[in-house]
Amino acid sequence: MSKFLKRLFLPGMPIFLLVTMAACAPQTVQPDVATERGLTIFHINDVYRIDAVEDGTAGGLGRVATLVREAEASGHDVRITHGGDFLYPSLESQLWDGMQMVDALNFLDALAPLYVVIGNHETDRKTSEHLVDAVRASNFDWLGDNYRFLTGDPEVDESLHSGFMFDYEGQKIGVFAVTLHGDDGGNSRDYVPVDPDYLAAAESAITELEKNGASLIFGLTHLHLWEDEEIAKLKAQHPTFRFIVGGHEHEPEFVAASKISASVMKGASNARAIWRIDLDLDDNGVLQVARTEAIRLNEKIASDAAYDQLAGKWRARMLEKFPFLTARVGVAALPMDAREAFIRNQESPWGDFIVDQMRRAFGAPDADFAFINSGTLRLDDVVSGDILFEDIGRTFGFSSMLRILELSGAEFRTLLEAGYRGDGPSQGYFPQVSGFRVCVDFSRDAGERIVSMQVPDGGAWHEIEPARNYSVVVPDFLYGGGDGYRFPPGRKASRPASELKYLVLDGIMALQAEGKQVGTPVDPVNPRIRILSDAVNRCW
Repeated sequence: MSKFLKRLFLPGMPIFLLVTMAACAPQTVQPDVATERGLTIFHINDVYRIDAVEDGTAGGLGRVATLVREAEASGHDVRITHGGDFLYPSLESQLWDGMQMVDALNFLDALAPLYVVIGNHETDRKTSEHLVDAVRASNFDWLGDNYRFLTGDPEVDESLHSGFMFDYEGQKIGVFAVTLHGDDGGNSRDYVPVDPDYLAAAESAITELEKNGASLIFGLTHLHLWEDEEIAKLKAQHPTFRFIVGGHEHEPEFVAASKISASVMKGASNARAIWRIDLDLDDNGVLQVARTEAIRLNEKIASDAAYDQLAGKWRARMLEKFPFLTARVGVAALPMDAREAFIRNQESPWGDFIVDQMRRAFGAPDADFAFINSGTLRLDDVVSGDILFEDIGRTFGFSSMLRILELSGAEFRTLLEAGYRGDGPSQGYFPQVSGFRVCVDFSRDAGERIVSMQVPDGGAWHEIEPARNYSVVVPDFLYGGGDGYRFPPGRKASRPASELKYLVLDGIMALQAEGKQVGTPVDPVNPRIRILSDAVNRCW
């Protein structure tokens, strides 16, 4: 659990409430200097949607634009940083390879200079054409100190900035940018080679920025939080290094600064919560961090009218391509929460319905088990009332072909431990499951957190049999080692087949034909996923 969340935790608090508090609670550092004017940095990360989420009530770059305009109107010099992941995945990116997001970020850049580091999703495509088009179309700056562009387009390759600096009131501010290597959850692409030694790359960049006269340095990263925290310790040798603004995690994160460590800040995906960092000169003319604040973007902040026109343009284009998006395909029996803060932390009725379709993907009889990483489910909204085709399309931001294979009970239990590693909330590898129930204790060491894994048998439940073979359906992405799931070496599976989004559509339409609604509540007595806590101290 992150330091931010530990401070907010109350005994017996449900995980969803805990994460919601993290998304709402501001983190403010006591000012060192006045903040009536000065330099303001607005930081966003992991923004895939051109529009707002949660039925338009949360996030959205239009609300970011409003805050930028307000800060500038009050006399602040403004910059915007993006911690990576914006070209993919989304429903729109399946059509335009992220060009709609380039258009949106160009809009922000016209308001205030915007700097980006690439995330793992910027290299989702195996070839570089999409990146070439995105860089050529962008007006904002792409930064990178542990990676290069080798797209074959000299103009694009030379446009990536390393050792980046900008000026404020005669002061030079340095920015270094570091992103994930393929071994840590990034993509291994020849057109973007990445140095996996993040610490060395950061220190080299900081040293060079200091030589070039930077009076304040900060990092712009797309790394795991613990990797950011390691880099933050470089402040002990480089006191001009003051903070990191990052991405990859999808809920707000905050690690306070100390005399020997820089602070770390990350926002929520789709701009549901962003960071504001105010800098200014103290009485001695030294540039200082005056204030840091997490801001929840909700209905209290109006969306910028000009930005809304841009978003509306892309919406109209999408409906020209897919006029059936607004068609009703079924009816939800209950509100099914598929927001990332929910579905990446606990069992979800929408997740249950989806993963149940997976077990029947390869014909009768149904497979014994199925699971999916919640990071595949990209809706970030609530499914309620009429279910539209758009709900399905937005749930699957990229293709999810399935495979079936056999694993022993012992192998399956070891495999699923990967879904409960780590300490932070809202991890994309958190699994939604079908055909079994699992009890997890996060106070245990990673790799040993599954307390019990049980399968149904004649109306009763018993522990999974270690030596017995079970049929398992998984996305091809996971079978290939995605999200840290490691299948036994050499274990053969079927060829990729059965596109999941169409299985879900078929399942909804089958219920609609029978006059039935979609979804069942999570059984509080017998959930598929039980997470132990101070308030819940027994599995079943």
